[in-house]
Amino acid sequence: MPLMAFLDCTSANAQVIPDRTLNTTVSQSNDNFTITNGNRIGDNLFHSFSQFSVPTNSSAFFDNALDIQNIFSRVTGANVSNIDGLIKANGSANLFLLNPSGIIFGANAQLNIGGSFIGTTAESIKFADGFNFKATDTTRPPLLTMSVPVGLQFGSNPGAITVRGSGHNAQLSDLARVSGLNVSLRGLQVKSEKSIALVGGNLAIDGGLLSAPGGHIELGSVIGGSVGINSIPQGFGLSYPNPSTFGNIQMTQRALGTNGTYLRVNVLV
Repeated sequence: MPLMAFLDCTSANAQVIPDRTLNTTVSQSNDNFTITNGNRIGDNLFHSFSQFSVPTNSSAFFDNALDIQNIFSRVTGANVSNIDGLIKANGSANLFLLNPSGIIFGANAQLNIGGSFIGTTAESIKFADGFNFKATDTTRPPLLTMSVPVGLQFGSNPGAITVRGSGHNAQLSDLARVSGLNVSLRGLQVKSEKSIALVGGNLAIDGGLLSAPGGHIELGSVIGGSVGINSIPQGFGLSYPNPSTFGNIQMTQRALGTNGTYLRVNVLV
């Protein structure tokens, strides 16, 4: 029997593996993964993975319908997501990547999505109707929702988020406007007037470059508690309505968040 390109999630070298709690399907060609189906409720699309990592020079393509507004993807296994390739999606969909075990973006990680991006190590995404899309409890099929996301719920030991890179090469001075620097095509970037939000346990931007032209960049480090998700013209912003313990955020090796109209970093004071 000839080998099929369809990935049934038993391949030893598989990096993007559905957990079978939802209708997520993954096919693989070399190191490129195409993600289809999932569960659609209104304009929301839900995916669930036991593992989600994108090796160097590979891609993970969310092949969604063009009218999808939000893609919610959770990772329910115990492995960190190592992203060192390309994540892309169709149309103008916003993409949420939820992995409580941790997320590492390597120097070759890139985004090619039409909407905003939220990467988080929260345990669940909260919605306006009270539904929680949990990555830590998959014993019962979730009753999915068409409402909007309004928050993130964190456990007592959320995984870290790391963004690695070679740093920027701009010459900064007291008069330089960081928001006007050009990082070319390196690092994590979203389209014009969209958001990048990274919120988890400890955050380390180790030479990493974040770019949201005319948009919004936000970094949050939370140990327990909840974080609000607010709709803004540039996509999403974060708020901290309930008392939370903040973790550590480090930006080293000439790391940079650039071209955003707003870069917010929450710190413990």
